[in-house]
Amino acid sequence: MKLITAIIREVQLEKVREALIEAEITRITVSRVSGHGRQRIEEMYRGQRIIPDLIPKIKIEIAVNDAFVDTAVDTILKSARTNGVEGHVGDGKIFIMPLEECIRIRTGERGGSAI
Repeated sequence: MKLITAIIREVQLEKVREALIEAEITRITVSRVSGHGRQRIEEMYRGQRIIPDLIPKIKIEIAVNDAFVDTAVDTILKSARTNGVEGHVGDGKIFIMPLEECIRIRTGERGGSAI
């Protein structure tokens, strides 16, 4: 089992969500987060140019069995890019971590079947 965490642009959320549903990955958690990397956005505020420290993003978390890791990652990669194959700085990141245990609260079921 793996936990896939993807940080993407806010505007790409619906496209990524629809692509995941088409790939039969329907159980996701979505959070609004903010942060910064190499992406720089300039805004005008009261006539002055400012560069905000933290940029709003979306964090998607998906717990999957090992068989679905490549499918989930490929789906996110294809749907989260803002410029087709090449993409742009700020399109996001994907992190894959081992998931030690999953327990369904309602039934007490454990492991891959609880996902």
